Amino acid sequence: MLSEQPYPVGTRVVVQGKRGPEVAKVRGEATAPEPQARYGAVLRAATPEDVARWEDLHRQGEDLKWLLRARARERRLPVKLVAVEFTLDESLVTVSYSAEDRIELSSLIGELRNHTRARVNFAAIGPREQAQMIGTLGACGRENCSSTHLQDFAPVSIRMARDQQLPLNPEKLSGPCGRLLCCLQFEHTQYVDLLKDLPRKNAKVCHEGSGACGKVTKLHPLAGTVDVHTDQGMLLGIPASELKRMPDAPAPKPKRDQPEA
Repeated sequence: MLSEQPYPVGTRVVVQGKRGPEVAKVRGEATAPEPQARYGAVLRAATPEDVARWEDLHRQGEDLKWLLRARARERRLPVKLVAVEFTLDESLVTVSYSAEDRIELSSLIGELRNHTRARVNFAAIGPREQAQMIGTLGACGRENCSSTHLQDFAPVSIRMARDQQLPLNPEKLSGPCGRLLCCLQFEHTQYVDLLKDLPRKNAKVCHEGSGACGKVTKLHPLAGTVDVHTDQGMLLGIPASELKRMPDAPAPKPKRDQPEA
């Protein structure tokens, strides 16, 4: 039965991890798990024995990681071994690795059998999962989201950066893992809603108050304003509610006697 008791921040608890029970620390106010969630629920408070066992299993995992790295080098296996993790009941040990190509690691199972009776699982991971396990600092100066509160990695696209009017600079939009920032998805739906009330970039508009007309050059969704480059060469910041959108001019028809390019 899942525990419904609230636990103070800093309390050690036993949670249902992706592969089995794990010991975790409460880092914020507890929220009810999603009905369809497969893991993440708090099972109970961790006992001192749980914590001691978890720390011992962590040390074993670190020792086995370095042992497997040495054996992989000896056998010239093109693989990066990232982590070796036990479940709290020691029924499963997961070896997380990354490799450029598909690789067979069954030769390393024998090394693990000499140290544990746990079932062995090899899991290929990507750059995001590596950053989650190793832990890094984000551009905001805080610990990366994947190592703190993210349970799964939702798809992130460059369209999210465009919708938020961010400069499309790969260095600014990429996290320590080299992929697009996970936080781009956090407010994307709000930006999509705000953009519905704004004219499109390059649209022709006129200011109802002054009558100035021009082309939209930049959107400011949070402020509800747009920058307009007027026909007189001025750049104005105007609330979207004060703009009248002009119909787009029809594209000119190609001349029939003009050869195609």
